[in-house]
Amino acid sequence: MNILEIEKLSSGYGKSQVLFDVSLGVRKNSICAILGPNGSGKSTLLKTIFGLTSIYRGSIKFKGHETSRMKPHEIAKLGISYLLQVENLYLNLSVRENLIMSGYILPKEEMNSRIKEVLEIFPPLKEFLGRRAYTLSGGERQLLVMAMALMRRPALMMLDEPSANLAPRIADEIIEKIKELKDLGITIILVEQNTKKALEITEDAFLLVSGRINYYGKSKELTTNKELGRLFLGL
Repeated sequence: MNILEIEKLSSGYGKSQVLFDVSLGVRKNSICAILGPNGSGKSTLLKTIFGLTSIYRGSIKFKGHETSRMKPHEIAKLGISYLLQVENLYLNLSVRENLIMSGYILPKEEMNSRIKEVLEIFPPLKEFLGRRAYTLSGGERQLLVMAMALMRRPALMMLDEPSANLAPRIADEIIEKIKELKDLGITIILVEQNTKKALEITEDAFLLVSGRINYYGKSKELTTNKELGRLFLGL
């Protein structure tokens, strides 16, 4: 069963079209990779799903709801979280304050309960609750961003380059946390610069080239497709 269905989607920014007739389905409680060379439209696809681009035609359905004409805050309320690659924290606020901001619509008791829940999933953050976000390392910031998204208990989480600019060991820890999120019943769409690592932890993969879907299939099958891997993924 697909939690997300995209049909013949074309989108971009103003008059600049980036995506062309993109169709794909994301299975519920799976981890799906969106791969492709730089400039292929990967981030634009995530932004389009979250209502941040101009949609020229096509359909986006989340749990059967048509969302292609909805605003980002309406899409978020349906259960979609989008973790941007940059500008994803309130840097001058503490870790606790960032968590509070991410769940600001919750009643106080439920807010405190959810903060406790996410700290159990991301225990390193317990040590930093009073620290301002700008003092955290890159890996610690990424954990906080993921914790903030969990405050809203999303059904679908979209991550844009979560391991970018992180040391290999820290990047591996972030990838492991993504696998844990799936175990919580969350569907994941992953755009990731480390193609090999992305293919290792995902079940399905879509290859975007010049704004069009060039390949769709099981992630393991893409790792054995030497021609596509050589041309577009550096495998």
